[in-house]
Amino acid sequence: MLTLFQYNWQVRDDWFQWCESIPEEEFYKERTGGMKSIRETLIHIIDCELLWLNSMLESKIVFEARNEITDLNAVKAYSIFVKAHTKKFIEHLPSDYEKCIVKVTRRDGTILHFTQKKILAHIITHEIHHIGQLSIWARELALKPISSDLIVRNYE
Repeated sequence: MLTLFQYNWQVRDDWFQWCESIPEEEFYKERTGGMKSIRETLIHIIDCELLWLNSMLESKIVFEARNEITDLNAVKAYSIFVKAHTKKFIEHLPSDYEKCIVKVTRRDGTILHFTQKKILAHIITHEIHHIGQLSIWARELALKPISSDLIVRNYE
């Protein structure tokens, strides 16, 4: 499980580096689809990782500077913070994590039940989904997107 997170984090870090090469206004520019901007999409990916991680923890992790994320460096700091907590969680997964049930209460009060395995798989695929959106926007800017080809990456 950790290796797929490491893959996603590597791709995310490559996107951060890519963002350093674009004009700053392109980082913030409102776009069609996704979370409406490159900045907001990157923050959303990290927000969701932390949200789902917190669903599996007894005591919640809070990034105190969450409301102060305005630039790429702040997004990177948020990513580093969340990655460290996610990595620690995965390294200490119980042997029965495929059976550990997590109760999630939705905003409308509906209660759902998921295994830790399913939640971790969701975090992984959620990020991959949004990386696809970033790739589309890169092409709209006539720029080469970051390759997310898992088979040729060395992420372990």
